Amino acid sequence: MKKKLTSLFLLFALIISFIPAGADAHPGRTDSKGGHTCRTNCAKWGLEDGEYHYHNSDGTIKRTNTTTETKSTTTEKKDKSTKKVDSKATEIVLPKKQTSGTLQVYFFDVDQGDSTLIITPKNQYILIDGGNNDQGKNVVKYLTHLGVKTLDVMIATHPDADHIGGLDDVLKALDVKQVFAPKVQHNTQTFEDFLTAVKNEGRTIKTAKAGVSLELEGIEAEFLSPVNDYGNNLNDWSAVLKVTYNETSFLFAGDAEYAAEKDMLAEDSDLKADVLKIGHHGSKTSTSKAFADAVSPKYAIISVGKNSYGHPDSGILARLKNINATAYRTDKQGTITAVSDGKKITLVTTKQLK
Repeated sequence: MKKKLTSLFLLFALIISFIPAGADAHPGRTDSKGGHTCRTNCAKWGLEDGEYHYHNSDGTIKRTNTTTETKSTTTEKKDKSTKKVDSKATEIVLPKKQTSGTLQVYFFDVDQGDSTLIITPKNQYILIDGGNNDQGKNVVKYLTHLGVKTLDVMIATHPDADHIGGLDDVLKALDVKQVFAPKVQHNTQTFEDFLTAVKNEGRTIKTAKAGVSLELEGIEAEFLSPVNDYGNNLNDWSAVLKVTYNETSFLFAGDAEYAAEKDMLAEDSDLKADVLKIGHHGSKTSTSKAFADAVSPKYAIISVGKNSYGHPDSGILARLKNINATAYRTDKQGTITAVSDGKKITLVTTKQLK
């Protein structure tokens, strides 16, 4: 009997030793690869019941999304970024949620696209863009993991698919109080899906343009662009938002190019910011010398993935270096988190440069 009890105790100790750090929220035995399957409280961690994932030593979670799903059954495809089935597994590393009472900005890793979450010190939530069509589910995962159930503001900077493609997924998954977008149309299925999702949510789109402010607690948030009508140049229609929290500030440039930058400079807007989300993924058509000098950021965030466009441009990287801005890239460092206590800004990444 004594030997049997000893054996049972050793077996129990062995099982416990295979449970990774942080697994107490959803216990499960790890396998030979070091991962395990979520069993309980999965939504709290941004996971689905039965979803396979890994726990990193810094408290973040790495998940493997093998879902192959199409978002539209429409056979007629009107834009280049059609909603097709992605047969490749998409891996994302979920960022660690930062201390409440600070201004938190999460620049999500959404491959070649843009998606940024702002959490205010008063726990209000602003989402700027939602990545491409195949990134919508991942954006929802990021938001759920960070405890977002309701978005106070959603901003679609402009109609390009790599910015609004995932927003219909977000609108379906979460309650969204307000939606802002510039007053420009686009004849694509992606744009139609976005409009339909907004309508189904029972919302109307408020116009994002220079001089419009967001009613948020504890911070200032104002659109600096679009200033003028930019015709068919969707990038220059980008809604550019500046957020100020006490002594710190952020500028989110969307895909704004030289014409929009020139207009913002001509308006004598206060462009100075500590953190600049670089326009158009670091394209050479954005971040002119005059604009970069006016913003003069300490940190420059480039949201970019594998692409054939040459993003980010080597000349832009050199320009940022010349103004002493430290550049961070989502393709190199994963999701980038900037945290402000109102006086200083700290940056955290989910991947370390090798």
